[in-house]
Amino acid sequence: MEDFMALARTRHFSRAAELQHVSQPTFSRRIRLLEDAMGATLVNRQTLPLSLTPAGEVFAELCARVTRDVRDTHERVKHLESDASARISVGSTQGLFSHFYQTWAQQAGVAERLQLNLKATNWIGEQFLDALDNGDCDLVLCYWHEDLPWRERLNSGAYRSLTLSKEALIPLSVGDEQGAPRFALPGSAAQPVPLIAYHPRGFLQPAITTHLARQKTTANLLPLNENAQSASVKALVEKGFGMGWLPQRMAQKSEESGSLVRAGDERWDVKLEIRLLRLSQPRSQEFNTLWNTLEAQYDR
Repeated sequence: MEDFMALARTRHFSRAAELQHVSQPTFSRRIRLLEDAMGATLVNRQTLPLSLTPAGEVFAELCARVTRDVRDTHERVKHLESDASARISVGSTQGLFSHFYQTWAQQAGVAERLQLNLKATNWIGEQFLDALDNGDCDLVLCYWHEDLPWRERLNSGAYRSLTLSKEALIPLSVGDEQGAPRFALPGSAAQPVPLIAYHPRGFLQPAITTHLARQKTTANLLPLNENAQSASVKALVEKGFGMGWLPQRMAQKSEESGSLVRAGDERWDVKLEIRLLRLSQPRSQEFNTLWNTLEAQYDR
């Protein structure tokens, strides 16, 4: 089409070929192939300067529209790519993505500047730090407590964090006909409480294990399985397979509806923070600007 438009402007094969940076025989062959493809003669070669046939005039209008649309689309795509590259990539645990991320990002005024890496919902624990190191994400949204098994790595100076909110893990169970928990802490050695547990390398199970070890009363638990995602724990607890600890934000509606009830009083609650993690050395000025915006809101 660009060849034909050059020919339509110059009305001369040699000059059009020069504009298109090809030899005249090559250029003439391209025009012939174009005419064969259209099934019509587009150029009247008997006039001097040459002229376009009526079919050529119609085709020239089409070429102008198409090349204009291609140029405009190219510019739009460039802008879209530029906008996407300027966004900050976030890796989030599945529970926080479902029950915290979107509301927080909107309230903080940074939703349009962030882009969630959906692969992150399959990562476990320390894999989030690996993703920061490898450049798979710029920020990690995660639960935080003082007993994370990779604390030494976090304290190495390679990472920084910002506390966004508080959270608590609540022990929950389905209720019986009287509204009492079917599975209640602390249980006994003879009748341990069936537990839907988390993956030991994740963010949550180490916090639960450490919290239970500090209690004066021993929790007699019978772990039935391990899950990487809190949504999976919740699903099994709601089916009545056992009790489990769930983030308060996730469990709130279930408690209000009565489908889940507390399996223990507040001494069994596990206190957490919700934090953003980043590398100490930022990768871009856009990231620095975003982080400074967030620090101004949360670093108090």
